[in-house]
Amino acid sequence: MWFIYLLSWLSLVIQISFVTLAIAAGLYYLAELIEEYTVATSRIIKYMILFSTGVLAGLYVFEGFPALMVGVGLFTNLVYFGLLQTFPYILLSSPNFILSCVLVVANHYMAFQYFASEYYPFSEVLAYFTICLWVIPFAFFVSLSAGENVLPSTMQQGGEFFLSQNGHHFLFLNLRLFLLPSRQKMY
Repeated sequence: MWFIYLLSWLSLVIQISFVTLAIAAGLYYLAELIEEYTVATSRIIKYMILFSTGVLAGLYVFEGFPALMVGVGLFTNLVYFGLLQTFPYILLSSPNFILSCVLVVANHYMAFQYFASEYYPFSEVLAYFTICLWVIPFAFFVSLSAGENVLPSTMQQGGEFFLSQNGHHFLFLNLRLFLLPSRQKMY
């Protein structure tokens, strides 16, 4: 009897390991897709924000959810639109990002308070948390690495290629002149 009990625990550990590896591989693949298709990702996140806004409005109108909870959720979606303006570059110290983090915590607190006082089946509570609270921050979280590998570039009038961020133009121009030989006539 004890042997099968021990095997069941070993099996559980193995299953959890495989599930964890599968989630990690899926997140890695998702991050790679987001890095490759940042414009499409931005559009998808915009549609997710609009869908969440429609769901929140529907919950207020049809289900009678508290106006404060729905209002904070709508304001959070507005802040997400502000984050989307600079996508895929999200500065973690920007007021917009910090405000979105504070609002996520506030939304969770209000949702826990509401669902503790009102009975809803678990599937409906999970649907609310997934659609209105988790999907958009998760999408921004997974796409945080997309801005690291994308180099913003512009073309100068003389055809010089330079990075347009943080004044790297001077550094790269001088580095190019130092490392690459120039074609000067020698008399």
